[in-house]
Amino acid sequence: WVEKGHILASGDVEGRINALFNRVNAIQKKSGQFDLLLCVGEFFGNSPEAEAEWEAYKSGAKKAPIHTYILGAASEETVKYFPNSDGCELAENITCLGRRGIFTGASGLQIAYVSGREAQHEPALSHCFTSKDITALVAPLLSNSKFRGVDILLTSQWPRGVWQYGNSPETDTKFCGVSSIADLADKLKPRYHFAGLEAVHYERLPYRNHVVLQENAQHVSRFIALATVNNPAKKKYLYAFNIVPMKNMDPAELVKQPQDVTENPYRKPMKDGKKEKPPPSMTGTEEPASQFFFDLGQNKPQHQQLERHQSNPTGPCWFCLASPEVEKHLVISIGTHCYMALAKGSLTPDHVLLLPIGHYQSVVDLASEVVEEMEKYKSAIKKFCKSRAQRCIMFERNYRSQHLQLQVVPVPMEKCSTEDIKEAFMTQAEEQQIELMEIPAHTDLKQIAPPGTPYFYVELDTGEKLFYRIKKNFPLQFGREVLASEALLNIPMRADWRECKCTKEEEEDQAKQMRSDFEPFDFALDN
Repeated sequence: WVEKGHILASGDVEGRINALFNRVNAIQKKSGQFDLLLCVGEFFGNSPEAEAEWEAYKSGAKKAPIHTYILGAASEETVKYFPNSDGCELAENITCLGRRGIFTGASGLQIAYVSGREAQHEPALSHCFTSKDITALVAPLLSNSKFRGVDILLTSQWPRGVWQYGNSPETDTKFCGVSSIADLADKLKPRYHFAGLEAVHYERLPYRNHVVLQENAQHVSRFIALATVNNPAKKKYLYAFNIVPMKNMDPAELVKQPQDVTENPYRKPMKDGKKEKPPPSMTGTEEPASQFFFDLGQNKPQHQQLERHQSNPTGPCWFCLASPEVEKHLVISIGTHCYMALAKGSLTPDHVLLLPIGHYQSVVDLASEVVEEMEKYKSAIKKFCKSRAQRCIMFERNYRSQHLQLQVVPVPMEKCSTEDIKEAFMTQAEEQQIELMEIPAHTDLKQIAPPGTPYFYVELDTGEKLFYRIKKNFPLQFGREVLASEALLNIPMRADWRECKCTKEEEEDQAKQMRSDFEPFDFALDN
């Protein structure tokens, strides 16, 4: 695999495989052997000649002169050439990469790819990708705090708007490219991004991946679109380059900025103080936003609306401290912006909730001063748990809930290790087709869940977080069920809070006990 990283990239081959390999042979005679040939756009053609040409390679009569990697079908007509949408070897030295993914060369060169065209509707046709494909590709990479970008990104379609702040391509940009690929390129920060399908050659000026003076310097990205193999206008369709994998480079060398570098085309400037709205999701499977957003009220000053401050509940709220519905006898501690209360039908006697005093729907909606105090409560309760030889496990479900509740369940250390807890969440999630993903301890949820996104997340006592973006129905008691299960607290009969009813007197005693236990850790008393 890739050692020195001598790489060739090609535009749409459209079945002209002999022409492509003849050209590659000529280049290799002159410049020596290349490690890889990466083909973007449509590799196969529809004419009988194209089919016959391919047959020769498929049968082994002819052999590709270089390790060749191709993207999947970009039209319904060529789907027949691929046994399925996963990666596989199609002939000796010719491998299809599949619908989307990452492959890593021996020297650590990272190549990300997405095949085909953006789906216009669900279920997607087999030559199309959906936002789920993009998320599945991006999420694991971005969840690594050391992620700086990929070396190479291969897509068939262009990223919409890549020409902004740069030189213009020789094509009508009105219908060119899709925003999902632009978003992908923005997040993956490829050093080289190749695309096809537009039958033109376009090398965009390199662009920055950081905001000058506000962020540390990062490497630049180069977008290169290639024309069709053997096109009569002799537009460039093969691009040769050398690349040292990012992970083997000296960081200072990696972030060197060329003279002609431009602004990032994908980061739109603020328009009248408002960021441009992201394009609507293309799968249409998301829940309607109205279920998760609250009316911000029209009488608020403009700037406050932008800051996403608290909203007004849509109906009676059990958790707004000022509301008649709140059960004051459950309250343990009251700060300036947040409070702590015994959980109703608690899993264990010290199962508590951390809540904002005002009406906020989820952690990602909180104003900064509320976040700060929430963190103070979290660290106080962690210290409290530690003093009692307990692991502090927290979870939040922003789904069918109108007021943020961060659930805190202390788990005795002798019962199980953090690993056991993580394992139980992962296994039970899998059983219910819930894809929990790990996110680094210091990741701000706002980065992965914009306000309005339904989600579930768990924070373990080590600070590790598990996150799931809720798609459709989600088991409302999931966090409780896992903690109550045999593997952990072993109180399965308490999984449903409605089965854990107490009298008001019992709740008062429990709260009183908890208040006095928590008192040494309660910073709110010093105020």
